[in-house]
Amino acid sequence: MSILDRYIFRNGLAAFLASLLVLTAVLWVSQALREVDLMTGKGQTLLLFLRVTGLTVPSLVTIIAPIALFAAILHTLNRLNGDSELVVMSAAGLSPARLARPFLALAGLSTALVAAMSLWAMPASFLEMRDILSRVRADFLTFVVREGQFVTLDQGFVFHYRERDSVGGLRGIFIQDRRDAERINTYIAETGMTVEQGDNNFLVLEKGYVQRQARGDRDPAIVAFERYALDLAQFAGAAEAGALKPRERSTRDLWNMASAQGEASLTGRLRAELHDRLASPLYVLAFGLIAFAALAQPRTTRQGRGAAIAAAIALVLAVRIAGFAVSGLAARHAAALALVYGVPLGAAAAAAWFALGRKGAKRLARGQVAPA
Repeated sequence: MSILDRYIFRNGLAAFLASLLVLTAVLWVSQALREVDLMTGKGQTLLLFLRVTGLTVPSLVTIIAPIALFAAILHTLNRLNGDSELVVMSAAGLSPARLARPFLALAGLSTALVAAMSLWAMPASFLEMRDILSRVRADFLTFVVREGQFVTLDQGFVFHYRERDSVGGLRGIFIQDRRDAERINTYIAETGMTVEQGDNNFLVLEKGYVQRQARGDRDPAIVAFERYALDLAQFAGAAEAGALKPRERSTRDLWNMASAQGEASLTGRLRAELHDRLASPLYVLAFGLIAFAALAQPRTTRQGRGAAIAAAIALVLAVRIAGFAVSGLAARHAAALALVYGVPLGAAAAAAWFALGRKGAKRLARGQVAPA
């Protein structure tokens, strides 16, 4: 890089990092507020709270990085123009293609960051979050339920115990599970104790009975027992106890499973998730080129730049909304996959043509740019 390239790149990088950190922090706080019940309702530690909320950062960076790059390039070009540096560069014969070089380098770094987050860090973080939240909810006896209270742990699931004994066991246990619309299960036991075996926790009930009543049946079926074990993992909810969600699967798994015969019901969702991850880095390039196209031309102080900035923001919003729309369409129709890549690539190509012109675009592609 020349001195000029380093100067522009340094300013753009500083603006990008500042935008990325600020926007990520703002969205992280909004996400963290949703998990406050980990500390209040579920009695978890501050360390676990920070760990769970920190796992949302890769997904936030994937969304925010293109926007941060867009804002950074707008800020850098606007600052260069405001200080008349852009005018001097243009008067000295600096072509738009030559001016674009440090911004493309910055876009390349941002693209690599988004690719790493989208293809590896984001699915790994979602999987880790799933495991942590499952363990937290399965450990509800320690942190959530209080003696003498009827506590709703999930929609249709109520737990109650009368008191704890001196060794931590439970007495007077009542459990009602109405989550299955076709059957209601009620458990009543004199005592109970949590038992851990490997990675699984069980609630062992003693001296009680199970009452099962199917939908439409007049009389319930009652089964007495001396000992009955319940897997606490089921209290984490049906979604967490079931198969992994597409976003929780690794990119390699999605690639292998998208056409698997056993995943016929998930093929559309798996396909959309896989190609969304692959297309996410393209939005970095598209947004960067849109920002460059808006403000790359020098303007005097009498020539307003507000209209160009507003148009660039509107175009970025339109491209991003179109991306979400075609992603949903691709989940239903495989033929729409071309649009998943076509939206960001089309926006990038149009912005490059507008900013550089046909000759400039050809010179940039061939590396034939004017010297500094």
